[in-house]
Amino acid sequence: MNTGPRPLEGMRVLTLEQFGAGPYGSMYLADLGAEVIKVENPATGGDTGRSVGPHFLGPNDSQYFQTWGSNKKSVALDLKTEAGQAAFRDLVRGSEAVINNLRGDQPEKLGLDYASLGGINPAVVCLHISAYGRDNERKGWPGFDYLMQAECGLMSMTGEPDRAPARFGLSMIDFMTGMTGIVGLLSCVMRARATGQGCDVDTCLFDVALHQLSYPATWYLNGGAMPSRAPRSAHPSVAPVQTFKTADGWIYVMCMTEKAWETLADLLERPELKSDPRFSSQAARRDNRAALERVLDDRFETRATEEWLAVLTGAVPVAPVYDVAQTFANPFVDSIGMVQAVPHPARADFKMLGNPLKIDGQRPPQTVCSPLGGDNAALLGGGVHHANVAE
Repeated sequence: MNTGPRPLEGMRVLTLEQFGAGPYGSMYLADLGAEVIKVENPATGGDTGRSVGPHFLGPNDSQYFQTWGSNKKSVALDLKTEAGQAAFRDLVRGSEAVINNLRGDQPEKLGLDYASLGGINPAVVCLHISAYGRDNERKGWPGFDYLMQAECGLMSMTGEPDRAPARFGLSMIDFMTGMTGIVGLLSCVMRARATGQGCDVDTCLFDVALHQLSYPATWYLNGGAMPSRAPRSAHPSVAPVQTFKTADGWIYVMCMTEKAWETLADLLERPELKSDPRFSSQAARRDNRAALERVLDDRFETRATEEWLAVLTGAVPVAPVYDVAQTFANPFVDSIGMVQAVPHPARADFKMLGNPLKIDGQRPPQTVCSPLGGDNAALLGGGVHHANVAE
């Protein structure tokens, strides 16, 4: 594990965050060496994620919370009190950034925007991650990932055509919004270091969800083409790119090029498919997807998934369709070090996913997040305000 200097060492970030979007984004800053300090309200038990079950690690701590808590510190401050605000402003003076993922009308009320903090620290960058933004009629609305998937058309594109609209398996809009915000934050911190001028940076779940429509949005906006759900998680316009049932499970095949298709036909020992007029071009395969599916189903069902992987891997883009247990039983996951031992006071054998970034070939080291208010004494001036704000 890399124990040398990390790229963001020396950067202090204050964050008022809960659930997924804010914590996910700030996790990258902490893993890359920034001093990320969670400012948590002791009156409410801190970050709401601390109380999300069903898997707990003691009072005010859970496996859900620690998932995005690595390398973070915690101070307990009630910003609705004068003492809490005073201690918070002291922290702002020595910080390069303040992050929140509160409702859009809250940063101004709590003094978390640049208008409130720029006078204390002109170079501070204030990142606001909200549900719908801070400058429109929805700024006071609460909102969550699944709602954005619903309203922004993503659920209409997910799942089987003859079934109800479906959400993604995880809160990917939360995660993408967190990362989008961090890109904006780091860009503006770079500018602030050069100019001394901080600013507000905004992103929101709704905007990011809408942005994820990507090329189907371009197609619709420039001709009215309506995206539709394809069976078996298929690509909307390229075939064969979908799941196929094997003798004992499922496999995903991606023939994004003519060469891949021709190689697949040869390896399936069906070379005649290459000259079949129904399948001889990308357009023909798209138009005859159902017929192609039937032909390939018959072939794939003759062998088990691992047998087909042995035949196709390295020649055709292919992957097994695994459940979570199978995923972590995969030797490749262990070999790349994506599962890390991160001991927790309540569980010495606690494990977490490693950071997907590598610096000089090494993943960043990880420690669990501090208990609620665990860093008050160290960070609030030798305990000044501690008794007032952490009760």
